[in-house]
Amino acid sequence: HSSSAGGAEAEPDGLVFIGKEEDIKKSQRITAKVDGREIVVFYHEGKFHALDSRCYRKIFACVISKMTCYLFFFFLQDIDGQACIVCPWHKFKITLETGEGLYEGINPLEPSLTPKWQSKGVKQRIHKVTIDNGNVYVNPPDLSVSFDSDYYADKYKIGGELAM
Repeated sequence: HSSSAGGAEAEPDGLVFIGKEEDIKKSQRITAKVDGREIVVFYHEGKFHALDSRCYRKIFACVISKMTCYLFFFFLQDIDGQACIVCPWHKFKITLETGEGLYEGINPLEPSLTPKWQSKGVKQRIHKVTIDNGNVYVNPPDLSVSFDSDYYADKYKIGGELAM
């Protein structure tokens, strides 16, 4: 297998080779193409997580990657017991485990008016990671279910960088 993420290749069982387990553990994150869409694989606290690399909210200009919020550059944070990616510019929080968007809000029906972490629902497509014989693979996306991040994954898959 090629150890470069750019050369992700289809395996006989339908999985897509991403890279060597030890390489990704060292770098903590790597990007790869899966079925033409760019994903980012994180190694965090002993687990691998894979998500679409383009943030589900790409309406604004982000400095590092032209006009896209690019998850590779985001930092990781523990929020309410969940590992999350946090956008340094806009503070969007996405769970690594489920792809849910989190926000702090007050439930007017509860007696306590203390803000609590709540889910916006699953916003970012996550990809199942498989480790086999020191290699890291992901499953191709199940496009029968759609997520907000699909819009941007498809745009970048088809037309490269979008113009505003």
